[in-house]
Amino acid sequence: MKYDVAVIGAGASGMLAAVSAAEAGATVLLIERNRETGLKIGLTGKGRCNLTNNCDLNTFLENVPVNPRFLYRALTDFSPADTMEYFESIGVKLKTERGRRVFPQSDSAQEVRRALRRECEKRCRLVQGRADGILMSGGAVCGVTVYGREYASRAVIVATGGLSYPRTGSTGDGYRFAREAGHTVTPLRGSLVPIVCTGKLCGELMGLSLRNVALSASVSGKTVYRGEGEMLFTHFGVSGPLVLSASALIAGRYPAELTIDLKPALDRETLDRRLLREFGDNPNKDYVNLLGALLPAKLVPVFAELSGIVPRRKANGITREERSTIVSLLKEFRLTAEGTRPPEEAVVTSGGVCVKEINPSTMESRLVKGLYFAGEVIDVDAYTGGYNLQIAFSTGRLAGLSAAKG
Repeated sequence: MKYDVAVIGAGASGMLAAVSAAEAGATVLLIERNRETGLKIGLTGKGRCNLTNNCDLNTFLENVPVNPRFLYRALTDFSPADTMEYFESIGVKLKTERGRRVFPQSDSAQEVRRALRRECEKRCRLVQGRADGILMSGGAVCGVTVYGREYASRAVIVATGGLSYPRTGSTGDGYRFAREAGHTVTPLRGSLVPIVCTGKLCGELMGLSLRNVALSASVSGKTVYRGEGEMLFTHFGVSGPLVLSASALIAGRYPAELTIDLKPALDRETLDRRLLREFGDNPNKDYVNLLGALLPAKLVPVFAELSGIVPRRKANGITREERSTIVSLLKEFRLTAEGTRPPEEAVVTSGGVCVKEINPSTMESRLVKGLYFAGEVIDVDAYTGGYNLQIAFSTGRLAGLSAAKG
């Protein structure tokens, strides 16, 4: 059978592309190398699926550090509001939480996966297998091959994801297809990825989760990121929402300096007054024990050592200079970042098919007629907060509709 549209990859962008093309009247073949569809969706939002961010277009684009203007048409045609309406229409009830992050009311990413799968099964033919390549004739697409079997198609949408989480099927096949078609693939690296730090300090704090702290990142003395929220110490360095966002702004420029403000709600003067009160109310209490009122237990011995103050010093023996040192360390707890974990451990891949070679109004290749791209395979990525899934949905929707029209 000859299909109007073949979609390679049944992730977020691929399933939206397939459903959209089918709704526009096209016959659609959806190819997925895994037995299950949408495996990466199941991992997003810590298994809860932060599927979009409930914000306006300008706010959204401010959260896309790489090629934001390329997405203007896709996001205009299928906005976060449209995404929310769509999922509600297919039976997924939603809620908006802190930071405008949108989740299913069930807190289950599996509900989102199942809903998209149902829509695809209604409208498309699903084939399980790894696509070998894209067939072309006369500078135009004419089909795909899957395990050596040819499927004729007048349009092909590449929605294979990036390099992150390869066990979900994102193994870089889309970049190979793009290169074989003559496209440029910009340098690839992990974005929204845990950061590796120098020294033993992070290892000593492994497992410690910090909440309501501020993190700033500097490269060559210039601050490139600042945010408030949560982070986590690991055996290799740091991770968590703040760190992942910082990694996107550091953009591979290492070494970088990370500075944690452990008390962002208090300025230095207010913090100093609090220390004076604590020390004055407990003059015979050990310094290390007083720190327990300010810091998580696991951080106390490390903090005490970094401050250079004898842990068993009585509070009434702490000098003004030492108190200033404590305040500085509370406001500027410093780490040196030397790199990141591999792209396979990143939330998304930075880099991809060059946007100059893709028509932003259709997602069609400017080089090969009938070839379209959607989702993470394109050189666009955003911060955490539902933005990357929204990009997948918007580019998938636009590619599907455009491919159906031919």
